[in-house]
Amino acid sequence: MTEEMKKKSKYTFIISCFMLIGGMLFSSCTGEFGKWNVNPNEATSEDLTHDNLNTGAYFSQMERGVFIVGKDMGGEYQITQALEGDLFASYFATITSWGYATYNNDNYVLYQGWYNAPFNDAYERIMSPWKSIYDVTDANSPARAMATIIKVLAMNRVTDMYGPIPYSKFGTAVQVAYDSQEDVYNQFFTELGDAIDVLTEYANNNSSAYLSDYDNVYSGNVSKWIKFANTLRLRLAMRVSYVDEAKAKEQASLAINNSYGLMLTSDDDATLHQSSSLTFYHPLWEIGTSWDDEHMSATMECYLNGYQDPRVAAYFKSTEETGVYKGARNGMSYITKANYQTVTSRPNFSQGDDMHWMYAAESYFLMAEANLRWGLGTGTAQSYYEQGIRTSFASQGVSGADSYINNTENLPLNAYTDPSNERTTDVSSMLSYLPVAWDETSGRETNLERIAIQKWIALYPDGQEAWSDMRRTGYPGWVRIQSYSFQSEVTDGEMISRLKFPTTEYSNNSENTQTAVKLLGGQDAAGTRLWWDTRR
Repeated sequence: MTEEMKKKSKYTFIISCFMLIGGMLFSSCTGEFGKWNVNPNEATSEDLTHDNLNTGAYFSQMERGVFIVGKDMGGEYQITQALEGDLFASYFATITSWGYATYNNDNYVLYQGWYNAPFNDAYERIMSPWKSIYDVTDANSPARAMATIIKVLAMNRVTDMYGPIPYSKFGTAVQVAYDSQEDVYNQFFTELGDAIDVLTEYANNNSSAYLSDYDNVYSGNVSKWIKFANTLRLRLAMRVSYVDEAKAKEQASLAINNSYGLMLTSDDDATLHQSSSLTFYHPLWEIGTSWDDEHMSATMECYLNGYQDPRVAAYFKSTEETGVYKGARNGMSYITKANYQTVTSRPNFSQGDDMHWMYAAESYFLMAEANLRWGLGTGTAQSYYEQGIRTSFASQGVSGADSYINNTENLPLNAYTDPSNERTTDVSSMLSYLPVAWDETSGRETNLERIAIQKWIALYPDGQEAWSDMRRTGYPGWVRIQSYSFQSEVTDGEMISRLKFPTTEYSNNSENTQTAVKLLGGQDAAGTRLWWDTRR
């Protein structure tokens, strides 16, 4: 029996029970009628607790809302992920123009409809269903714990786009006050710690899966959810490492030393799987192949081709015209799509591919940095770094990791040639030029940069996380947008720092939004840096 049939059987069973009860009521004494007056075709709150029906649907909704997927949802994914972090991290570049936005996010000119979407969608698709789960569970509920892990994953992306966000007071009023980003992060750490404790208690005493009928990531495997939560905790710990080192070290230690550990193999990858109950077109197939809106960036071309990285064929398709791997430059103006469609590389995703949330390889790069800075973990920074590369290769189904790891010669390309007009740009002052091979004699800062380069490559296609790490560390370098002439909020040569608060918030939550600007510590502008962004 398929999972979908199992779910339908449960619903049918409950409805049948109600119908049977209804028939019995009509033949019994009417003295109990008020007590038992139940619609036989409608489940009560108590009935919905059976088989987690009162939480499962909301949990599935949350899973679909992290990286938005679903029927005809490619466009929503595009304006919440692909036209923000994916461009700002220089994973992709736009090769098309939109009539309603001559200059847009790829030019660092934020388009209103696009920068409104990530914020508003997160509250609809993550916070609202989480609150529904919270309201029918208690503090020891594994359902609440798993939902909270998803909430932290998703809302971390939101605060790292905007800065201050409504968080701790969500659900308490129509117009919700914002929290500072520091306070949001502190709540993240508390929530993850509590969730890990609850799931650890469950896993220590139960071998059965939890919410398996509704969980398209780990099929209810609680141990894997704990590993995922620990890895997320470590990610957030390193995010604040330059602004609150003591907090970062404390949280990193808790994550690394947890008894269930971190995501360590490709089997631990957090992936939203397609199933009989969840089918979707992979949005990067829609955006990159079906619509031909975004292709490989010039930055990706320079790193992957320069390093002769075998993952290039897993990440991108060779060009139709010449069969090579070629990128377009970010921030072009007056683009003619036909000039780039066949001479730049499309993202290599098929229509029915699963949606990856987080790769296990990231754990090792995080541990490499934590070890290099604070001596955490039982391995060495080099061993973690090299295992991160091996694990990334394994997740991508690519061979040749050892040869790649030991290469001391290959460097990123120092020039980029536009495939449409053949103009060549010297990018040698823009990128990070370090060989892959670890060099123990290099200074700590050089090896931190080395870690950041390979982490950036391994995080693909999650441009949002890559963009955050680039802002946090200042590494790796990237091919600058073609022109800064069309925007006024980002200093020439600098990376865009954030999205502006949504216009809908100024309309519907004006007083709190004005206060949020004060919490931001600068103007509500694309060039204002976030709380943890202190290094660049």
